[in-house]
Amino acid sequence: VQLQAFGGGLVQAGGYLRLSCAASARTYSTYTTGWFRQAPGKEREFVAAISWTGGSTRYADSVKGRFTISRDNAKNTVLLQMDSLKPEDTAVYYCADYKYGWNWSHYSVGSKYDYWGQGTQLTVSS
Repeated sequence: VQLQAFGGGLVQAGGYLRLSCAASARTYSTYTTGWFRQAPGKEREFVAAISWTGGSTRYADSVKGRFTISRDNAKNTVLLQMDSLKPEDTAVYYCADYKYGWNWSHYSVGSKYDYWGQGTQLTVSS
């Protein structure tokens, strides 16, 4: 399985950006795709997750109401629409797959995810 995150860049505070996570060669049919981020000097943190059907979604409190996760299964792509961006959103963003469906205890735990993309940098200037 290969996951590729792209779409990062430099935006001003209050702006918006959309990240994409493209997947190829999945061998499992039920899974969760999550977005995580890691800022310099900080631990990786959960951002958002979506089930394989799109029927379940969850967000970190810090992004709730500003970020929207969605998926286009026809294109094997998960999107993260980020609005009202803040300087504290600056980080490298990673997408990852948890290949055992949707688990209410695991969706926000990075160590539970099985496959990771390479990350894309988002920088929000003040």
